[in-house]
Amino acid sequence: MAEHEPNQGKSDEWYTPREIFKALDCTFDLDPCSPGPGHWVPARRVYTKHHDGLSQEWIGFVFMNPPFGKRNSHVPWLEKFLDHGNGIAIVRAYTSAGWFHDHAIKADSMMFPRGKTQFIRSDGTVGKQPGHGVVFLGMGYKATRILRAAKLGMVVEKLQAGHVW
Repeated sequence: MAEHEPNQGKSDEWYTPREIFKALDCTFDLDPCSPGPGHWVPARRVYTKHHDGLSQEWIGFVFMNPPFGKRNSHVPWLEKFLDHGNGIAIVRAYTSAGWFHDHAIKADSMMFPRGKTQFIRSDGTVGKQPGHGVVFLGMGYKATRILRAAKLGMVVEKLQAGHVW
């Protein structure tokens, strides 16, 4: 069982490790799920809980690590991300879950990193190794190119008739 699962409803503060952003080697226009300015996500603009990023307009190239606190609380975020169509999101790699088949498979690309990502807690400590993996979802050519170049794991790209990446 993943460390955050017994905490469902207690905390949705699980931060993506800095090493991921070093590998992605890009700057995002927006982090709609940010813990706040000065956090290590390389984003020009952030929305925090106070801003309610889900209800805000999203602009440009987005990085999204949605709240994980409640069961399926990430689904509205995932729907908005997919509708926005430009960026990289990180979600659980629950490939047997209904939400995964209803939403995640709509991404233009998926990157399954090697090993299990150890998220950072809100107090700055490293969480335990989770009981599952994660998947990075890419929307748009730029996201797919960045995920491929990061070399963090296996990248799967959606085939589009008449389109060459």
